[in-house]
Amino acid sequence: MPRQYPIEKNRDIGIIAHIDAGKTTVTERVLFYTGISHKIGEVHEGEAVMDWMAQEKERGITITSAATTCFWTPRNYLSKEPGQYRINIIDTPGHIDFTVEVQRSLRVLDGAVVVFDGVAGVEPQSETVWRQADKFKVPRICFINKLDRVGANFEKSFESILQRLTPKAVALTIPIGLEEKHQGLIDLITMKACGFKGDYGEKVTQEEIPEELKKESEDYRNRLLERIADQDDQIAEKYLEGKEIGEEEIRKALRRATINYQLVPVFCGSALKNKGVQILLDGVIDYLPSPVDLPVIEGFDPRDETKQLTRENKDEAPLAGLVFKIATDPFVGQLAYLRIYSGILTSSSYVLNSNTGKQERIGRLLRIHADKREEVKEFYAGDIGAAIGLKETTTGDTLTSPQEPIVLEKITFPEPVISIAIEPKTKADQERMGLALKKLAEEDPTFQVRGDLETGQTIISGMGELHLEVIVDRMLREFKVGANIGQPQVAYKETVKKTAEAEGKYIRQTGGRGQYGHVWLKVEPQERGQGFAFVNEIKGGVIPQEFIPAVEKGVREAIDKGVLAGYQLVDLKATLYDGSFHEVDSSEAAFKIAGSIALQAAVKQADLVLLEPIMKLEVVTPEQFMGDVIGDLNAKRGKINKMEDRGDGLNQVKVIDAQVPLANMFGYATQLRSMTQGRATFVMEFGHYAEVPKNVVEGIINK
Repeated sequence: MPRQYPIEKNRDIGIIAHIDAGKTTVTERVLFYTGISHKIGEVHEGEAVMDWMAQEKERGITITSAATTCFWTPRNYLSKEPGQYRINIIDTPGHIDFTVEVQRSLRVLDGAVVVFDGVAGVEPQSETVWRQADKFKVPRICFINKLDRVGANFEKSFESILQRLTPKAVALTIPIGLEEKHQGLIDLITMKACGFKGDYGEKVTQEEIPEELKKESEDYRNRLLERIADQDDQIAEKYLEGKEIGEEEIRKALRRATINYQLVPVFCGSALKNKGVQILLDGVIDYLPSPVDLPVIEGFDPRDETKQLTRENKDEAPLAGLVFKIATDPFVGQLAYLRIYSGILTSSSYVLNSNTGKQERIGRLLRIHADKREEVKEFYAGDIGAAIGLKETTTGDTLTSPQEPIVLEKITFPEPVISIAIEPKTKADQERMGLALKKLAEEDPTFQVRGDLETGQTIISGMGELHLEVIVDRMLREFKVGANIGQPQVAYKETVKKTAEAEGKYIRQTGGRGQYGHVWLKVEPQERGQGFAFVNEIKGGVIPQEFIPAVEKGVREAIDKGVLAGYQLVDLKATLYDGSFHEVDSSEAAFKIAGSIALQAAVKQADLVLLEPIMKLEVVTPEQFMGDVIGDLNAKRGKINKMEDRGDGLNQVKVIDAQVPLANMFGYATQLRSMTQGRATFVMEFGHYAEVPKNVVEGIINK
């Protein structure tokens, strides 16, 4: 079946933002205006189409990124014809515990819409998602939402984007009225006032700009033209000569500048009150790239990692697709969400997983609409969808044609920072729990499961308390597993600060053949985040080559168990540089034990310290509770970085930016509520690992 939509009429976009900025509400309006849903689902009523998991409906937040496809023609608002452009949308979560969903979605998207709350402007999580978009070089447009709320301020929100995120932002629309007087907006390209009539704001009207807003509109338009003239010589020439610049000219120049990330267009409105979303949709088509606007895809040859390869965004090129998410479905088993970068993927065909080197058979291909599916025969370059039938493929794997393999850049995920012990309630639960945890860990790379050999418990680790709470809830609902949960534990790490050397000897003489292993190891610190490295510097065969892997295995096992308090050792290098062996008695087992003994002895002399996760915290509180909040943070070993005001008049609040050890932050939501009569809010995300003070270490070791 030939392509219905040419590749240049495809847009693969994500909607990203801080928690509660209104991403899902924006997506719901998009689905309504593009004719995909015939009723608007409201998040606060638990009816949003894109929040389809039971946990999402109850909490009113997005937990997993949902994918959907819709169609749109710019400036053709009331047409009943299907749209001329296909938009693949991924609605991502805003809560920091689910940051992995944002990261993997951005990796496969060509453009992003960043949503801001018109009262708060740029918030901490807005900065995090913005940095993630920078990392993947994703062109973006902004939407300042919620301008109908009390305390909404377009200018301040726009200013916060310029100051805290990027000086490249340019306003394309400005609001007519704010708070309960928010009636519509002014389009600075057409210089018309846009109204949104009808039950759901579906009729977009264009009228003359009200007299009192003419001056402000002209100022904003001049600023816009100046910024475009800086990037485009032809427009600069016309602008300086005072000639009229056509609407299409402005749009074309702005599109080039947006795709090259020289400018970031900013739209505004209120999704909840049905104002401004159609204009935003026009912006998605006008300014965000199609797959052909992007540079060729880069990767390397799995047979020779030094050989760089590229793929063009074309159907005719060899197949290359990236799996960015695995989801378990109760009806069809495992779904692998993937983005096709080049070539055509056909159902029932064979592909190569170039990360594992194994061939996989594609069963069925599905175009996903939140929790509904449509089966298709083929995916073309630029498509996003899901495949059924992949047995050995995980998040971040590349699927390619067996004849011309390529490995695309893998997605790296943050390490979990919090753990809890979990036990099945009954014997029947025990069998199901293993299966449930395995499936959940396959879906979510930031969720890890391990057994604690000393206590016999299962330990699960994740990005925060909410993350683990949702996992346990899903186990109960989706897999019918009842479980008891222990207290949350911090994922401490151990490391060394100095260089040291030590000997490891394992000699046993029993009745028959003895055991002999003897090594010398040097350990030295590495930079934070560098992890562990094992270096073999054995010369002249003082230890035969076949025993070296056994030494490394012994060293790695000792590192996982830790020495100081049983936590994993990180950021150090262990060098094997000497030793000896016995012709008859040496064995792999003996060298493995010798490696473990040497590592433990060396790190004890190398100034061993404990590291703890330090969280970045932002607390928003009314002024009268500020003293209590700061006093409490100081008592938690917190460090206040800065304080500032947000809002004005009756809506003015204080914003405290701090760094606090995770160990002291369990249950903080309840403490903060009781301290501030429920009026303060906070967001917390992982910052970095830092050394635990000496006076605290003893308590952790004794535990």
